[in-house]
Amino acid sequence: MFSLRNNARRAAGFAILSSLALVGTACSGGDGGASSATTGVTINVTLAAQPLPQAALDAFTKATGITVNWTNIDWDSLQTKIAAAATAKTYFADATDVDWSRVGQLGKLNWFYPMENYLDTKALTADMPQLSSFTTGGHVVGVPYDASFLVATVNKKMFADAGVTAMPTTIDQYTQDLKQVKEKGGVQYPLDIPFAAAEGLSTYWYQTTAAFGGTVLDEQGKPQFAEPGSAGFKAAQWMVDALRQGLVAPGNINVTDSQGQQTLMAHGETASVFGDYSGNVGSLYDVPSSSTVVHQVAYLPTPGVGGQAANMSNPDGIGIPRNAKYPAAAAKFIEWFTSAENQADFAGLNGPDKAWAAYNMPSRLTAVDRLNTHGDLIGGDTLASLLKSQARPVFPGGAPSWYPQFSTAVYTNLHAAATGSMSVDAAIKTIADTANRLASGQ
Repeated sequence: MFSLRNNARRAAGFAILSSLALVGTACSGGDGGASSATTGVTINVTLAAQPLPQAALDAFTKATGITVNWTNIDWDSLQTKIAAAATAKTYFADATDVDWSRVGQLGKLNWFYPMENYLDTKALTADMPQLSSFTTGGHVVGVPYDASFLVATVNKKMFADAGVTAMPTTIDQYTQDLKQVKEKGGVQYPLDIPFAAAEGLSTYWYQTTAAFGGTVLDEQGKPQFAEPGSAGFKAAQWMVDALRQGLVAPGNINVTDSQGQQTLMAHGETASVFGDYSGNVGSLYDVPSSSTVVHQVAYLPTPGVGGQAANMSNPDGIGIPRNAKYPAAAAKFIEWFTSAENQADFAGLNGPDKAWAAYNMPSRLTAVDRLNTHGDLIGGDTLASLLKSQARPVFPGGAPSWYPQFSTAVYTNLHAAATGSMSVDAAIKTIADTANRLASGQ
């Protein structure tokens, strides 16, 4: 399920894609051999997810005459295949994954068709708040098919047992409440922070930086966190201090984001995750087979410096590689796949036969509203409100083409600061130096 995607999987894929991109810049794939046929063809859809219900795929085929061959490949391997096929100008899929963090790189290398050539993307903007995360250089590289953004979650029972009577609205109050839960709530380590050297640590820091009122990079890719008084610096210090103060378990040095969610939060070993994933309450914490804290966990509007803070987006998208055989047919599938009606069906609005077990939360506001109205979205009021008004791209100017190298610098150095092998000041300086070097093209 998307809400549990293990961001640690991205580290290896980043290194492979980055090296292949050096070659791909000079040979960015063309449109030769593509067919404009939109009926009577079979398209290959390759995503890191289980197939849609067969009944849904059959309905699409009946309506369009397009047959879908769905392939599920793990995220790392899929990124390798995308890069290898684009570099070699060979075909492997008609529609495939476009991750939010890859948009800048994919756009720069021209590996995917601009989606505005096939869909009315302007008309989608109002109903898909996260579409901006897939836009770079004036082109839409992919269309988000799930709405994923970082949220805070709290175990309400543990907070209540510690005497916390009102949920915190500021980061200072949140910190004090965590200390109270540690002291009186019977939870030794109330906060989960995934300090393993993996992508999940980077995204957690991005969310914490937003809570402290800042952004990580400006629209030119320049770091906004180098100074001690900056939001990013304060966020890093807060995270490391939480570990040193005993709010976070020492073992979290080697815990990834999904491990913390699945083994700590879902089993009552911790009371809160500050950078959790939207949808986890319904898809993990309230599922008896995977959780011992059913109906105890709720979403918390992200506490900021002076009140509610923004929520950083990290959605999955789907796009059309330049070497697709049937790009027009693929576009019809993407239009159908991301429609509000189907998204609501995939999320279970109209029964289990149409539900997609791998699905979490629609990317369309109209689909989210339908689910919320019918009571089929756990925590729906909060999630719908956050998606409409608080979900923001991590980077105002879009993910830079050098994001993989930047993220590696982030999680490597923050991990080192957490282990004590370097200071927070030194870690931030190294990350900022890396961003400056990458932004200047050195």
